[in-house]
Amino acid sequence: MATAGKADAKKEGPKELNFSWEGKNKAGKVVRGDIRAPSESAANAALRRQGINVTKLKKQKTASGKVSDKDITLFSRQLATMVKSGVPLLQSFDIVGKGTNNPALAKLLYDIKADVETGSNLATAFRKYPLYFDPLFCNLVEAGEQAGILDSLLDRLATYKEKTQAIKAKIKGALFYPVSILVVAFIITAVIMIFVVPAFKGVFASFGGELPAPTLVVIAISDGFVANWHIIFGGIYAVIYGFVQTFKRSRALQIAVDKYSLKLPVFGDLLVKSSIARWTRTLSTMFAAGVPLVDALDSVGGAAGNYVYTQGTLQIKNEVSTGSNLTSAMEASGLFPAMVTQMVAIGEESGQLDGMLGKTADFYEAEVDDAVEALSSLMEPLIMVFLGGLIGGLVVAMYLPIFKLGSVVG
Repeated sequence: MATAGKADAKKEGPKELNFSWEGKNKAGKVVRGDIRAPSESAANAALRRQGINVTKLKKQKTASGKVSDKDITLFSRQLATMVKSGVPLLQSFDIVGKGTNNPALAKLLYDIKADVETGSNLATAFRKYPLYFDPLFCNLVEAGEQAGILDSLLDRLATYKEKTQAIKAKIKGALFYPVSILVVAFIITAVIMIFVVPAFKGVFASFGGELPAPTLVVIAISDGFVANWHIIFGGIYAVIYGFVQTFKRSRALQIAVDKYSLKLPVFGDLLVKSSIARWTRTLSTMFAAGVPLVDALDSVGGAAGNYVYTQGTLQIKNEVSTGSNLTSAMEASGLFPAMVTQMVAIGEESGQLDGMLGKTADFYEAEVDDAVEALSSLMEPLIMVFLGGLIGGLVVAMYLPIFKLGSVVG
């Protein structure tokens, strides 16, 4: 095993480092750039072979942080803009890499640039980093390179990424708002139970007499909080942490969550609309790029972001590959409203499938916007009533004995 490990290490070669350099070319002009090499001497040798007299060579720090989907979306737009403006591809990577504040993204871009410099095409370079560039991204770039329309497809890809990112942000915002309110309500209630109610309990003890039932209930809950706060908070943390870790590792749990999330009251309809918007937007983008329908469906299912639509897309792909038209296959899946299948039917009959899918995506993206706005308008009064009832009920329960004492004294 050890021998095999050493052989693999030799096969992979020494680890390459990033260096920034400055020097003069054969014409005596000052030039700067970045290079990857196993060592400082190797970097110097490589630059000398390019006819550069190096005056400064500095090893770059190891990148920290992570590359988010938002970073990739912004990079896609910047790359599309520069390539469309006629900026050479390698220079575009340099410009974006130096302009970003994220060291991890800069390193990723320099690594891709190094692959392209050594002869790889852009799609192949992207495919080495599947964590950041999914098959859809790579397929569109490859189609653009092969057809000689890379600038056009990069622009289409950037638009797709921006619209998909916007949909995700809206869904996260709609779900985050009520969850954050519930968390704040729990923290406020816990503080009242642990610190405020015991202070009132001491005051009530000096009254003598019998306390009202609501006050006794609140005091009993408070005693439970004070005695078991570490168990309550620890248990909540353990449940949340356990669920998150299990969700990451368990495919069965992910499937169950995807299935039942679409059936949730209020939120389920929002998730269905967002899935349809992403599904139609992805298929429109792939089909417009000239990717064959069956091949395009390979990337579409995962892009919808839900297991139900992934499996439905697999069924649609199987039917299309055996001769069915897309409209019939979509109707058989039972996942799409009549409006969507009718638009697809019109697109197939008119030969403008990508355009009709794009219009359908626009419609459902607008539907998601309206649904999020309506949900926010609905949640605000409900949350106010919930918080008012919870905090107000606690306050009234604590002041009832004081009101009772006041009436007796009066």
